[in-house]
Amino acid sequence: MLASFYSFTLEQFFMKLWLAAVALMTASSLAHADSDSKAITVYQDPNCGCCSGWVDHMRGEGFEVTAIKTQDVTSVKQKLGVPAQLSSCHTGVINETGQIVEGHVPANVVRKMLTNPTIKGVAAPGMPVNAPGMGTMDGNLVTVDFTGKPFSKD
Repeated sequence: MLASFYSFTLEQFFMKLWLAAVALMTASSLAHADSDSKAITVYQDPNCGCCSGWVDHMRGEGFEVTAIKTQDVTSVKQKLGVPAQLSSCHTGVINETGQIVEGHVPANVVRKMLTNPTIKGVAAPGMPVNAPGMGTMDGNLVTVDFTGKPFSKD
């Protein structure tokens, strides 16, 4: 009788230990997935101050940004398939998904894009003065997806 009591309690202990380990592994992988989706590599001209302003904006919003300064941002855009009419001064690539962020796109728009993996990329074409890294957001910045359709207004 006493042996079966201890045997049951030991089994119960290992079951709880196993469940705790599974819960910790799940939480760890979810946290890792979230940080992966927030890792972005940005290609920018080394002489562009507004690009650095956008990188600061993204870091301030919790993104892990690797900035690569290059004199040939145009060839990077071509290799990534950025539509020429949507081009801006820097190009970002989400490390986990390969989705593209062209120009001064706000962090909240990048988060919205990340919820839909079918969207190849979003852009804030040109050099909009009401965008992160350029100036104060005023609620009138229109970002577009890579088909040219409006994606967000911020």
